[in-house]
Amino acid sequence: MPPNPNHPCRFGGPPREVPTITAHTPADRRAALDRAARLRQLSEIDRETILLAQDPQFPRWLAQVTATGGCAHPIHLKGSTTTRDGATGEILHHYDTRNEPGERLLVRCRNRRATVCAPCSRLHAGDTFHLVRAGLLGGKNVPTDVREHPRLFVTLTAPSFGAVHRATADNERCRPRRSAGHCEHGRSRGCPATHDASDPLGGQPLCPDCYDYPAHILWHAHAGRLWKAFTDNLYNHLAARTGRTRTGLRRSVRISYAKVAEYQKRAAVHVHAVVRLDGATGPSDPPPVWVSAEDLSAAVRTAAAAVHLHTPYAWGLGEHGLRWGSELDARPLRAFGGNEGLADDAIAAYVAKYVTKGAAETAIGLDRPITSPDDIATGRLSAHVRTLIRTCWRLGGLSELDPLRLRAWSHTLGYRGHILTKSRVYSTTYAALRAERAQHQRNTVVPDLADVPSTVTETHWRYVGSGHAPGAALIAAGIAEDLAQTRQLFAEARREEGEWSR
Repeated sequence: MPPNPNHPCRFGGPPREVPTITAHTPADRRAALDRAARLRQLSEIDRETILLAQDPQFPRWLAQVTATGGCAHPIHLKGSTTTRDGATGEILHHYDTRNEPGERLLVRCRNRRATVCAPCSRLHAGDTFHLVRAGLLGGKNVPTDVREHPRLFVTLTAPSFGAVHRATADNERCRPRRSAGHCEHGRSRGCPATHDASDPLGGQPLCPDCYDYPAHILWHAHAGRLWKAFTDNLYNHLAARTGRTRTGLRRSVRISYAKVAEYQKRAAVHVHAVVRLDGATGPSDPPPVWVSAEDLSAAVRTAAAAVHLHTPYAWGLGEHGLRWGSELDARPLRAFGGNEGLADDAIAAYVAKYVTKGAAETAIGLDRPITSPDDIATGRLSAHVRTLIRTCWRLGGLSELDPLRLRAWSHTLGYRGHILTKSRVYSTTYAALRAERAQHQRNTVVPDLADVPSTVTETHWRYVGSGHAPGAALIAAGIAEDLAQTRQLFAEARREEGEWSR
């Protein structure tokens, strides 16, 4: 059998030659035909998995996938890294992908969404937990005295764009009204039913024709401006409450924060933020004694209420006012061992858990940008969210709103911000956490280089692809599941060990 030059390597590399099967006896030929017949009865994924496992380089490929934690959509890189002694030029370490399966190296995709890549989302959640926790309790180059600073957990919501059905508890009715009447479209303004958290009516408008969809989209598009206006106002209101000038307050106080955006049932973003009061130089500087957590809490409420912005005028839309919703919550935070306020670790864990949720998982939007209105029909979305995406796409066609890039952000309902943002000196950064982990892994693999005082590293890498073939994806998913079970068993063992030690 001649080699098939068009048959690609299962690792995505150059075409490989198919080995010729030689059957010397009738029994050998019958056995070969029987094996081929059985393979044809298998699915394409099963055949690919069997061929993958029979490849001589399969153990090395398996090691690469395990190193990525079973990443569902790894990045394929080709290149080399050479580390030399800076003084003598001696090569201390050299790595090249020429000897790897398919001549490429697999690295994590680092996607935060669990629906896209569960292993990488777990890693991102861990980084988020340590980032938020370090700003509350110290660590990661943040002094532990920061836990004594005034700190709040603040929730800011979007205003109402129209009445929606509410999920309630204890058999409470949605919108009970004795004389609800009807809107101009003939729909009732009240709802006597009860909706639990799983009811698909929760968050849906009572009357879609009365709901202000353009205002909803424009509020999302300007959420970053609203947050900036809120933090600016916070200094002004804190200065007024403590009897200082804004300039004088700025010289003595610094407000640090980490915030996460979350979609409500009605598909409107609200903001959870950890707000901390520092001295002028940051977390290493305690705030002055004349400003307290009560002052900060009062200033948060008045500063949010004072935010009033306007959208640019657009023909056919006019000018929309922008403000925060009336529902605002500001609670003090306590370090472990305290008795009042929310627990720091619980808040860090909550934020870390939320950042892994994708739009598709919450049915609030889509995980990837859309390129045409036809893409809107691809997601499992409610009629309310589908209308919001269509509205965002339609508004994106107005020249006056070009700077908002609404069509590029239609899949997130016009919201353009990152899921988690922080002020500059709140705590460490994602980049620092990843660099620390990478350095630990490098020292584990090549420990001798850690003692070399001066080294020069030359790298040459390029992107050559991404993802897994179906059969390889099946094996990677199994590896990810095994690693998850191992972590769970380890955590249970640690908990039992802690109980026995007490």
